[in-house]
Amino acid sequence: MKTTWKDIPPVPTSQEFIDIVLSRTQRQLPTQIRPGFKISRIRAFYTRKVKYTQETFCEKFQAILDGFPRLQDIHPFHRDLMNTLYDADHFRIALGQISTAKHLVESVSRDYVRLIKYGQSLYQCKQLKRAALGRMATICKRLKDPLLYLEQVRQHLGRLPSIDPNTRTLLICGYPNVGKSSFLRSVTRADVEVQPYAFTTKSLYVGHFDYKYLRFQAIDTPGILDHPLEEMNTIEMQSITAIAHLRSAILYFMDVSEQCGYSVADQVKLFHSIKPLFANKIVFLVINKIDVKRPEDLDSEAQEMISSILKQGNVEMLQLSCATTEGVTHVKNTACDRLIAERVAQKLKTGTNSSGATPTGRLGEILARIHVAQPINGVREAYIPEAAKNHKKYDKDDPNRPKLERDIEAENGGPGVYNIDLRKNYLLANDEWKYDKMPEIFNGKNVYDYVDPDIEAKLAALEEEEEKLEAEGFYDSDDSVEDAEDAEIRMKAELIREKRALMRNEARLRKSLKNRALIPRSAKAKKLSEMQKALDEAGYDADAVAAHAQDPPTRGRTLTREADNDPDAMDIDSTSNPREAIARAKSRARSQAATNRLTDGVPDATARTKAERLQKLAQKKMNRMARQGEADRHQTASLPKHLFSGKRGIGKTQRR
Repeated sequence: MKTTWKDIPPVPTSQEFIDIVLSRTQRQLPTQIRPGFKISRIRAFYTRKVKYTQETFCEKFQAILDGFPRLQDIHPFHRDLMNTLYDADHFRIALGQISTAKHLVESVSRDYVRLIKYGQSLYQCKQLKRAALGRMATICKRLKDPLLYLEQVRQHLGRLPSIDPNTRTLLICGYPNVGKSSFLRSVTRADVEVQPYAFTTKSLYVGHFDYKYLRFQAIDTPGILDHPLEEMNTIEMQSITAIAHLRSAILYFMDVSEQCGYSVADQVKLFHSIKPLFANKIVFLVINKIDVKRPEDLDSEAQEMISSILKQGNVEMLQLSCATTEGVTHVKNTACDRLIAERVAQKLKTGTNSSGATPTGRLGEILARIHVAQPINGVREAYIPEAAKNHKKYDKDDPNRPKLERDIEAENGGPGVYNIDLRKNYLLANDEWKYDKMPEIFNGKNVYDYVDPDIEAKLAALEEEEEKLEAEGFYDSDDSVEDAEDAEIRMKAELIREKRALMRNEARLRKSLKNRALIPRSAKAKKLSEMQKALDEAGYDADAVAAHAQDPPTRGRTLTREADNDPDAMDIDSTSNPREAIARAKSRARSQAATNRLTDGVPDATARTKAERLQKLAQKKMNRMARQGEADRHQTASLPKHLFSGKRGIGKTQRR
């Protein structure tokens, strides 16, 4: 059952509706008609344009109709709640107007497509298309009020709490200011406003809590006054709707201290007035504010009124104080237990028997499927083995006590040294199998069946024999052409040796790198003498580099810039290729900023300080008002031209 409508799509206004549909038509079917085209092509183009506009209108209307709930398909609680909040007749009329507009648009499209079919010229077809779109837009303009109303309903529906009418529910009701919202805040985490004046709660509030691993929902209803149903306002009717339609446990709150502003007699009278709504429900009379006044402290007349409530039906009285939290948990637990038991009983009563004739209930169905086995020869008594009877209690000071695993651990070195033997308690057909190796299964086969335990010894013997044959010259053949089979064997043997050597080296490398420390940065650094030696061997002059390292340039001047100011360097550039010199000059120009934006146009530091102060003063208003300034990025809305251009004449640039 759908209980939230936060996914209803937004409803645009009539003007936005027209802009959306016509701009979509222009994007999908841009005008590509010229006077020289065949009349059949012109008719087909404008027919397609009218049909596409009609389909877009109908698609948008249908999306609105499908998004809103149908009153006849939802739960009676939600139906009456919507009737209370929005007036069901007004809601149906608004949706009916949308549906009627959808049919009118279809009729207009059908009529004008029939007329365009017999158009004789480009001008006539275009005028018919223009008239068709104009009539559709006029129909949409007449939906101004229904669309505005449905958008307000959508926004309010999205703010309503999510109430499941079929789950376990505690419904809190009573006069205003008797402590209903305080109790809800005590048992749930709902953020309900609590104030010392009446009608603080103006709508339904929902909180959730867990009890015995089950999720419960508690609903706080607005206060109800004792007057006829026809005189109740929208706030009170929400409470009446919840009480009438939700399967729940009713917690009727009373304030016997009369701090709420209503006497005990008025509160009892209200209970009797709304009692018909409590039919087939669990009802609790909850006395609140017992820290101020308890029911035992009332006069005899007031106690008699409260007793009349308890005598009339299955009503249980509970007491609590939300200010001191006395009895809050007891009230919650009692109500939840009664509600769980009632729901279980209701489920057991529902259903039919296997034949479907007599409603025996679900309990009868379960009992019919259960068979209790009974012994054949009388009653079988309980049997306790002798070993269990003679079992002595463990005493750590007894020298003949049975050894525990902790004692064995202490004898064998204690924790961290002794490792428990889990296999000694295996129950196998043969105790010798306990310490056998576990089989490794791969592709459904035992890997150990394919492993030779003597493979290392056999391989070492083969290698020894091979080395012996090579030393004796067994493979030194005088024939120029070697036997193909022997060559293949020798090649495989060589591959095996290489593979084994690689595996051995990798294992050795992993073992050596396992505990190796990281090389510090100081050990990685190269000395200046090593660099000079390397540059000299490569044929470069290292004097300039050594001078730069010993006396580094200051104030951001680099070696490259010093070289640029060096006349000898200029001579070298002048003797080189002119194109290369120009390219180097361009590269240097790109690497240097043309101007400094912070000081550009400012004569001195005083003027710079004044400019910064004026900039901060100009931005202060923008920061305080949270508005855009000249430094904020602004993107204009990307709209089609026809949405913001002026009026044009017929046949000019109308693209719609």
